[in-house]
Amino acid sequence: MPFKLSVMNSQINQLTLETAVEAVQKQWPDAKPKCGLVLGSGWGTVTEDFQALELSYEKIPGFGKTGVEGHAGKLLHATVGGMEILIFQGRRHWYEGEGWTPVILPVYVLHALGANTVLLTNAAGGIRDDLKPGTLMVIEDHINLLGGNPLIGPHNPTLGTRFPDQSEIYSKPLRKKLMKAGADTAGVYVATTGPTYETPAEVNLFKAMGADAVGMSTVPEAMVANALGMQVAGLSCVCNWAAGISPVKLTHQDVSDTAATAMPKMKQTITRFLEELAHESD
Repeated sequence: MPFKLSVMNSQINQLTLETAVEAVQKQWPDAKPKCGLVLGSGWGTVTEDFQALELSYEKIPGFGKTGVEGHAGKLLHATVGGMEILIFQGRRHWYEGEGWTPVILPVYVLHALGANTVLLTNAAGGIRDDLKPGTLMVIEDHINLLGGNPLIGPHNPTLGTRFPDQSEIYSKPLRKKLMKAGADTAGVYVATTGPTYETPAEVNLFKAMGADAVGMSTVPEAMVANALGMQVAGLSCVCNWAAGISPVKLTHQDVSDTAATAMPKMKQTITRFLEELAHESD
């Protein structure tokens, strides 16, 4: 029985997603977002200067309270340069054990409300030699080592085609905009399940595979957003060296400390990126 429950839990619950959309629409019936942000670890205060309305995740069916320190668990409705945006202040992770539904819920809600662009942010461990802590890396591609895929299961036409192409998940024009806005470099992100950090041997393997940074998120949302036909952008704040490269043991406090130091650059990059999108949408 536990195994059967686990299998069922791993498949996306369409009814839950639709109910979540209804809850957000009830809160903001006139909302017409053009873009959405998902703020990962260390990114929570990057939009604190925006004037925004708030909705707790706990009031969104199927989403619930975030399970990671530093993830505020609030959905924000804001306007930047005249462009409406929704900001998910914190994310749910696969390692929390509640299935794919809460993980991919933000991109589904954004798409359902009309947003065609999503920016996914995260904290990552640097593998490539130049990716020192504090570096902002635009995600140009990813490697999925989560051991699963949120689109596994009976085909759900509302999530796109059965076999989504992934030749360019992360939009090249959006990557250029992020670099112009202030990001430092670009690279390949590899996602592992967590919640444990990687081992030095695993990091060596990731490097051989072509990965530049490692984390525990982003890839599921990117795959589903891509399947839905959205423009996807990804931005990592490298908050520590990966295991075996770092001279000290890895802790979540590293994320908080590094992100706090890099926050002015993070805020500037996000604001410039959104302003450029808003200018184009006029």
